[in-house]
Amino acid sequence: MNTKRIHTVVVGGGQAGLSVGYHLAKRGLPFVILDAHPRTGDAWRKRWDSLRLFTPARYAGLPGFPFPARGDSFPDKEQMADYLESYARRFRLPVQSGVKVDRLWKEGDRFVTTAGDLRFESQNVVVAMANFQQPRVPAFAADLDPGILQLHSHEYRNPSQLQNGNVLVVGAGNSGADIGLEIARASKHKIWMSGKESGHIPFPIDSVMARFFLVRIIRFVGHHVLSVSTPIGRKLRPKLLSRAAPLVRVKPLDLVSAGIERVPKVAGVRYGQPLLADDRTLDVRNVIWCTGYHPGFSWIDLPIFGEDGRPMHERGVVTRVPGMYFVGLHYLYSMTSATVIGVGRDAERIARAIEARSHMVRAA
Repeated sequence: MNTKRIHTVVVGGGQAGLSVGYHLAKRGLPFVILDAHPRTGDAWRKRWDSLRLFTPARYAGLPGFPFPARGDSFPDKEQMADYLESYARRFRLPVQSGVKVDRLWKEGDRFVTTAGDLRFESQNVVVAMANFQQPRVPAFAADLDPGILQLHSHEYRNPSQLQNGNVLVVGAGNSGADIGLEIARASKHKIWMSGKESGHIPFPIDSVMARFFLVRIIRFVGHHVLSVSTPIGRKLRPKLLSRAAPLVRVKPLDLVSAGIERVPKVAGVRYGQPLLADDRTLDVRNVIWCTGYHPGFSWIDLPIFGEDGRPMHERGVVTRVPGMYFVGLHYLYSMTSATVIGVGRDAERIARAIEARSHMVRAA
């Protein structure tokens, strides 16, 4: 096995990992970024074709490099992917692409990270990724008729993937609403949407007032008010961690106007067809599961998880395993922690913690 020793290993080459790399490089700390994708930015390139960010370009940049687009425009997924690739190149960040980590553990005072026949030993490890890694579908999905095309939102790209026939979109969050509306506009087939709405932003985010004023207010609240540093942020954090985000760009009226019929949750399968909670079955040819993700941290072989399966940390610092850190988790520090807006602030805090720990280790 090819073993490399490095001061810090950063797992994840998306916006979180690149932000951590930027701040480590500023401090002159040696590190490597391990990215499972063949190319920086691929996590964005592999999402559905019509995806656009919810925030204007003026808030879509990472530390040290503003997003190269008109400030009030909403970047699409290709622009975001290319920006991340340019960011890594601009700051000469040591990204090793196509390296999928399969295990992380500790031997003595060093972390061991393996990826195939590669082995990295380090003083510090930063897991720089969101806790939305592995597509989640209900177990009963396997009982649907084999003739029904099933896609998770992770696999969906555009309506051309679908078979002729009716469509069921399972999940009424942002991905379900965006995908359902796109299919409705491109197809004459019957479309049902299953799931409970978690609320919606009551104004169009593409309007001039929203781009210049309301987005700034929302950003301020999410970035500064709803954080673990404020009483209201600490009080609301458990609830916000366990519920879906409100609809942002698409509104419930948009779905109704497009002819999408809202139905109760999918409870199981009957005779190969989706069974609803009201005991109806739907005759469909396509099912798109917009049902979220599992955290995807099963490769971490360390005692850092709570009873709920979430990593235990204090603002990204894993106190029970010194030298281990997280960046990019939902509400790691604030409501913006898993977004492009907030990840840079968390990355800087973790880089400072790594620098301070390095001084202590050298002194010891």
